[in-house]
Amino acid sequence: MSFRAAKISFDGSHYIATPKENFPRRRKVRKTSYHLSNKEIEQKEQFETAYKESQKLPRKERKEYVQKAMEETIPDQKARKEYIDRNSERKQINTIRRKVRLYRKAYLQEWSYFCTFTFSDKLHTEESFRKSLRNTLKHLVNRKGWKHIGVWERGGDTNRLHFHGIFYIPPNGMVGEIIETKDYSTTDRKMQTAHQNTYFLERYGRNDFESIGSPMEVRQSIAYLMKYIEKSGEKLIYGGKLPAYFESDVLDEDILCPYGIEDKKAILADDFLCMVDGEVMGKVSPEVIANMPKVN
Repeated sequence: MSFRAAKISFDGSHYIATPKENFPRRRKVRKTSYHLSNKEIEQKEQFETAYKESQKLPRKERKEYVQKAMEETIPDQKARKEYIDRNSERKQINTIRRKVRLYRKAYLQEWSYFCTFTFSDKLHTEESFRKSLRNTLKHLVNRKGWKHIGVWERGGDTNRLHFHGIFYIPPNGMVGEIIETKDYSTTDRKMQTAHQNTYFLERYGRNDFESIGSPMEVRQSIAYLMKYIEKSGEKLIYGGKLPAYFESDVLDEDILCPYGIEDKKAILADDFLCMVDGEVMGKVSPEVIANMPKVN
């Protein structure tokens, strides 16, 4: 047996095994807290605002925009460049980490809908819309077994707030009814069809529950969320139990080839055997994965 209790992830095409020894247990180091000076707070706030605004521009113009926005906050050109380069790198690394986390969590789950909820000023303020929708989704996770990964976004032309997400809704977990509605889109200047949920329609206004199921539809939905991470820098919102890995012993014959930095990981056969403490659970499948130990 090559690996015992390896962490298994799925990248949309292949199962990847990471041996347990590549995840050493580390003692938690308590972070030292420190207070930022007023100047440092001002610099950080100015950078965060300018960086977010710059994401709407073409890539070549973004850094120049941030440089100009921070001229008064950091007058020295060299110090300003170093500050922006350092924090831009931090933002980029964080974005990459969010992407990797999204891929690992999303590809290990089953999904049933891509949903959009649109803010209606007839029913809510933006603040109450955010708070109430989050609270409703939290209750549906706890009471009905829903799972979701979503992100807040503003419409390009209207600037209207939306929440987009991929959802898993158990067969007996749906609330309300899904009805087909048609109306005129002033943006696209044509009639549009939506599949709206009556429960959310009454409480929040316009919504759309688009069925997904095939691997291609799941990939397209994940790519859609990824676009908003890159465009707005918004953090993803997770709901329900969404592990990034499951644990399995791995046999020699199920390893196709080494993978990753220094070949510390391995690509597995598409039908590899899942095992727990030497006991065969079956060939990998959604049903078998559901019974495997989960880890993050």
